Amino acid sequence: MQNMNCRYAAGVALFRIKHILAAGTFLSGLHAAPSFAQGTAAGTQIDNKATATYDTGNGATTVDSNTVSLRVDELLNVTVASADTGNVQVTPGATNRVLRFTVTNSGNGSEAFRLSASGTVGGDDFNPTVTSIVLDTNNNGVYDSGVDTVYVAGSNDPVLAADGSIRVFVLATIPAGAANGDEGIVELTATANTGSGTPGTTFAGQGQGGGDAIVGATSATATDEGTYAVSQATVAITKSATVVDPFGGATLVPGSIITYRLSTTVSGSGSLANLRVSDIVPAGTTYEAGSITLDGAALTDATGDDTGSYTSGTRTVLVSLGTVAAGTTHEVTFDVEVD
Repeated sequence: MQNMNCRYAAGVALFRIKHILAAGTFLSGLHAAPSFAQGTAAGTQIDNKATATYDTGNGATTVDSNTVSLRVDELLNVTVASADTGNVQVTPGATNRVLRFTVTNSGNGSEAFRLSASGTVGGDDFNPTVTSIVLDTNNNGVYDSGVDTVYVAGSNDPVLAADGSIRVFVLATIPAGAANGDEGIVELTATANTGSGTPGTTFAGQGQGGGDAIVGATSATATDEGTYAVSQATVAITKSATVVDPFGGATLVPGSIITYRLSTTVSGSGSLANLRVSDIVPAGTTYEAGSITLDGAALTDATGDDTGSYTSGTRTVLVSLGTVAAGTTHEVTFDVEVD
């Protein structure tokens, strides 16, 4: 009898120890891995139960605890980031100039976001007039007028899945009086429709899946800015010619070679895009094949081989300089022979 009592006491002790360990493991798991820290989807049901195993002397017995069911609440977070690599170059009076932003739902549930934009944030040289906010309907990252959807607050607030993003365009007009080198800032703000505020603020029963919605570290609202920079770059082109006659002199007679030099200078600030230099071979002369150069480097006559070309039908020499920064000069040369 005494041995049976000892075995019984030992079994009870083992039961208590294992039960405490199992319960401790369960509670420790709850503290170590909060559902929202792991990005678990809002509304996910987490079920768990503990077990205890003990020995009565007649074999091992297992007892299950009750099941604890927890539902992951929705965490409200959002980020806004400019998608432009630098200032957007504009001219005074320009209309519908585009700034690009990326809005990302950094929470763990699907959420709609209200958007707003302001060109009167201060700390700049002029106030751009925001004309519209546009959603990137075809998801190509580029503003397509007539294709992308104009945003109307409360009507088509973008709904983003957890970790989902959307490109947003802000269009604005530049004041006619803006001066060369001036900068104007526009801010885009995105706010969770469910609510925003101090991190930890709870909106009971408003989370995805029927749980609560909890304001995260971003306060469920985010803002970033884009900048317009006024650039009044100007172009000046100067043409000159040198002549070499068949006798080594500089007289202009049949057979003389004329070398034309086109010097193009961009002044002011900023840059100019798609700058091209062209010249028509004058009547009474014939273009010398393969004679085009840009800054001393030879170019071909064929279209598409490089930045230079000669079109015989229109007798046109063309050199594409691309985007040219202010303070830059490029020289194009080509030869013709006097008929």
